[in-house]
Amino acid sequence: MPCKAIAVANQKGGTGKTATTLSLGVALARRGRRVLLVDTDPQGDLTKSLGWADPDSIATTVATHIAAVIEGADEDPRAGILGHREGVDLMPANIELASLEMAVFMAMSRERILKTWAEPLRADYDYILFDCAPTLGIIPVNALVAADGVIIPVSAEYLPASGMAGLLKTVGRVRRQINPGLSVEGILVTLYDSRNNLARDVERAIREQYGAALRVFDTVVPRAVSAAESAAAGESVFSYDASGRAARAFADLAEEVDRRG
Repeated sequence: MPCKAIAVANQKGGTGKTATTLSLGVALARRGRRVLLVDTDPQGDLTKSLGWADPDSIATTVATHIAAVIEGADEDPRAGILGHREGVDLMPANIELASLEMAVFMAMSRERILKTWAEPLRADYDYILFDCAPTLGIIPVNALVAADGVIIPVSAEYLPASGMAGLLKTVGRVRRQINPGLSVEGILVTLYDSRNNLARDVERAIREQYGAALRVFDTVVPRAVSAAESAAAGESVFSYDASGRAARAFADLAEEVDRRG
């Protein structure tokens, strides 16, 4: 199958972006897909969640490759990719990425730098998943330009209309001006507690407001202690609690994503 690149993005923090990227990636790998996870957040949360507790000690990261593209250096795009025991590969990130933002702003074709690095890697993978920082800055825009689709995790803890509007405007601008093939892969309701009236209201509001124009995944990811504990342990929910609700939800999500192809 041709490689599909997906950015997991929402400018609001606390929506489960990193957990979605990690768990969806592992779920796709469990389905036999070759998966590369790309951490594009200077905090390195995805890198930490996969067991590399000190991202700042990693010599080669996504920042290394961004700097190489800006400078026109002949860097192997595969350099620094880390293999994880659960069958996914990782391009890590650390705080060095934050210091590169001004250089990216000043660079030629600044929105295409991440795409320039990632494009040769499509031959090696079925899926490339970008975990985006909770902003609409130049690095997340780079991820949108490098991607074929966007998954938007939305926490079932607040009404999402205002935050969603900003992200969807950015997606629309990227599609019109730079990446006409970019689509919204789907909106994913996360951190859902069926006992909570607000959670039910939020899910209903998302499906009513966006369901006619955009795909809203059938899968709803529950709030689960295992998700937080697994990240602290440096593994996915599948390794930490394979029979739990979160693992079942991400397996269902992977089926939805893979079915669409």
